Amino acid sequence: MSKLLRLLKPIVPDYVDSRFDGTPEEFSKCLQNSTALYVGNLSFYTTEEQVYELFSRAGSVKQVVMGLDKFRMTPCGFCFVVYHCREDAENCVRYLNGVKFDNRAIRVDLDWGGEFETRKFGRGRSGGQVRDEHRDHYDAERGGWGKIVQKNLVEIAKQQMGDKEEEGGGMAGPPPHWEANKKPKREERGEWGSPRNRRGGEGARS
Repeated sequence: MSKLLRLLKPIVPDYVDSRFDGTPEEFSKCLQNSTALYVGNLSFYTTEEQVYELFSRAGSVKQVVMGLDKFRMTPCGFCFVVYHCREDAENCVRYLNGVKFDNRAIRVDLDWGGEFETRKFGRGRSGGQVRDEHRDHYDAERGGWGKIVQKNLVEIAKQQMGDKEEEGGGMAGPPPHWEANKKPKREERGEWGSPRNRRGGEGARS
């Protein structure tokens, strides 16, 4: 039955690794023989144990590799799942792609299946995924606003603070008690060696 399903409904991968070190033909060959999957649109709070539990329903899972923010070393919304056989991997794409997982519709696609130790890190400038750099809507499960929007919000907040300082006359001066507490100059204190002492005034040696 599964072989018939493969013939009637073949898997056509959409995922393309732009950093694959090889020709398109080599990439295609890797995909045809791979038992690995790319899983996207995960919540940052989804755990490896949860992923293993769900994907084990489609077959025998060999390995789960969680995607990490390359600076914070925290989950950043994707992972790789490797099965022991190709058939299980294809069945997983058919039955789990688009399902709700942690209240999110996840993306499941065939992966070429190599270099997980380097590919598990986000490729965005801020450390996470590129998609979260440019996201313009708020997503509480993926760090809130997109990184570029967050940066713009910070700049707007700084500008507003600067405008308020200008409206208030700039930086505040010294507190009222500062002049009273300020130490007098040496000349005012009549210390030895002051101009007043050198002129033979009060406190000078005879």
